[in-house]
Amino acid sequence: MRGRQGTARRTTARRRCGAVGRPVLAAALGLGIALMGQPARAAGQDTVPAYAFAEDARRIEGAASTADAVELEPGRTYRSTLPPDAKVLFRLELDDTETAYASATAVPPPGTGVSVADGVKVTVEDADGRSCDADTATFGAPGSPHPVAAWAMREISPRRSLCAEAGTYYVTVERAAPDARGASPDPWELELSTVSEPGTRTPDGTAAPGAWDSATSAPVQGTARRRSGGAGFAQAAPLGEGVWRDDIRPGQTLFYQVPVDWGRQLHATAELGSSGTDASRYVASALTLDLYNPVRGQVEDLSLGYDGGQKSKALKPLPPVAHENRHASGQQVSAVRFAGAYYLVAHLSPQVAEHYGDGPVPLTLRVRLGGTARNAPDYAGGTVPEDVFTVDDGGAASTEGGGAGDETLYRVLAAGGIGTGSALVVGLGIWTVVARRRGAALPE
Repeated sequence: MRGRQGTARRTTARRRCGAVGRPVLAAALGLGIALMGQPARAAGQDTVPAYAFAEDARRIEGAASTADAVELEPGRTYRSTLPPDAKVLFRLELDDTETAYASATAVPPPGTGVSVADGVKVTVEDADGRSCDADTATFGAPGSPHPVAAWAMREISPRRSLCAEAGTYYVTVERAAPDARGASPDPWELELSTVSEPGTRTPDGTAAPGAWDSATSAPVQGTARRRSGGAGFAQAAPLGEGVWRDDIRPGQTLFYQVPVDWGRQLHATAELGSSGTDASRYVASALTLDLYNPVRGQVEDLSLGYDGGQKSKALKPLPPVAHENRHASGQQVSAVRFAGAYYLVAHLSPQVAEHYGDGPVPLTLRVRLGGTARNAPDYAGGTVPEDVFTVDDGGAASTEGGGAGDETLYRVLAAGGIGTGSALVVGLGIWTVVARRRGAALPE
């Protein structure tokens, strides 16, 4: 639940081969060392993977006072900590031509209790303490700890006279309801990101988009292809149009990204497969699916109940991606204001385990892209990061193929009960197989 106020780099295949082999071998060696001296876990005791922060995220401390606030640079990702009962502040240095977006992803410790009303709130303020924009993301009905993201902006627009000057601005991050019953008393981890968007050479006025096709699209049919979701925004698995199959465990959150070009319209349906057990227990809001835009701003969400039988639900229809959507009054339309990677984030409530065990539940995502691609706005400058509002053909093509076989190989390392020696042997085998596969694909 949410409330609002107020050029891609490429590497050669030959280099990529080496880049794949070394991390796999290192991971295998690391796993072998980590397993030394640890008792083998019994089947069914696998833990939910932790949130995967961006590898290049810089660790910073949020300040208690604006005087000590650390600057957030556009295009950079940061890690910080959110205390349970205090705000943390960060600083932005902005000119008077570009719109700035700041987002915060809050990650509660696994296994902790949380309130349905709690979550994270992000506010952008000017040097006089006036609010430019604010957004709140809460855990909502599942009432289980999982990553949630909120965003706020300093927008340059004919509709807004406040916060238009060049100068110093502040990003405030705080808990949505730290005093709510059942709220987590522990500090949370934060992942922060900022994006800068230039104005356009030809102003598009203040008119909201006209009528658009808001009919619910028929879900995509066909044989599902396997695609394992990532454990964070930075590891979101790419999806193109089609039917995609994964497994999700109680308490787990999976991240996917869909490249959506200017003029295209995203439709998505989530399905939980049958459990094969007595379908007599009902879990309300068993699955939540959130859709975030390229700057991690929440667009839409859905909640799906589960009784052990197959269940399906689609996101509400979204407008085609367009620059002028930002002038709409509703967040659902306003948030679909730029092209790029849109994120589908699925979370399965831990309550599912109480009735159906802690094993994985089949998850199917049906993705359709309607509309017709059109040219990007005539930006007067470059975005930061430079490729955030673009759809790379190479990246889109990667959503179609391969990877499933390699994913199967990698999953061997996660199997319970692998000993140190076995992990090393399997790791070396994976390294060899992956290297051969990459090598076979190289041109002579």
